[in-house]
Amino acid sequence: MSDLAIQAELRASGGARRRKIVNLVAQGVATLAALLAVAILALIVWSVFAKGVDALSWDFLTKTPVTFGETGGGIANAIVGSALIVGMATAMSLPLGVLVAIYVSEFAPPSLQRVVRLALDVLNGVPSIVIGIFIFALLIVGHHQSAFAGSIALAIIMLPLVARATQEVLSLVPRDLREASYALGVSRWRTVLNVVVPTCMGGILTGTTLAIARAAGETAPILFTSSIAPDYVSWDVTQAVPTIPFVIFTYSEAPDPALNQQAWAAAFVLIMFVLVSSLGARALLARSRRKLGQTR
Repeated sequence: MSDLAIQAELRASGGARRRKIVNLVAQGVATLAALLAVAILALIVWSVFAKGVDALSWDFLTKTPVTFGETGGGIANAIVGSALIVGMATAMSLPLGVLVAIYVSEFAPPSLQRVVRLALDVLNGVPSIVIGIFIFALLIVGHHQSAFAGSIALAIIMLPLVARATQEVLSLVPRDLREASYALGVSRWRTVLNVVVPTCMGGILTGTTLAIARAAGETAPILFTSSIAPDYVSWDVTQAVPTIPFVIFTYSEAPDPALNQQAWAAAFVLIMFVLVSSLGARALLARSRRKLGQTR
């Protein structure tokens, strides 16, 4: 072997070692970042749980607030109110957001795509308190607060999140799948409905879960739309109902230490609500994947 060949082999070996070291360093940094994110979440959850654990009980989840001067009580009315308002907001924003994303990604001309995306980005950046004031002026002035008005405010907040997340996952679907469907004579809308949407269902559910998590924790729109609520459990959407974020807001400002502790407990319940929503989305995703695999 000549001297030039030996030097070339040594240079190649040195380059391979450097690439391997850089690769290990990059993997280590990424692993540390992931562990840091998990540690921050665990720290927040543990801190909230530790400060509210004494107030957590079955009565706290199933009873309504007590009158002034009494001890105990719970947030059953706020749990029902949050589920009612967030559920209605999801029912309004999810189909509309997915349809907007499908139109922009699959049917709209490029010029209109840019306009709609810009509008969604601007709407996503509008402060929630501004949306609350808008709904207050539109639906509350001259009338009264209601769960329906609160759900509309939260639906406006959720809409751009669902639409933009769906647009991003639709853009990741390979064009080969669409072309294969067209080659079989399938119409464009059936291709989108039966091929494209099932393929990116995981991303749609993830975006919906993030939107639900944000809406479930919003307080500012609720202050304007559904804050003057009774202390009993109500399913009437035409009347104001309490929500968990509003209970946290009011109890945290109360002079009673017991109510402050209940605010921490309510915050932990809200975190668990988001966790259950995420697990439910994952379960629905797994089910849809199984059905999609059976039909292929």
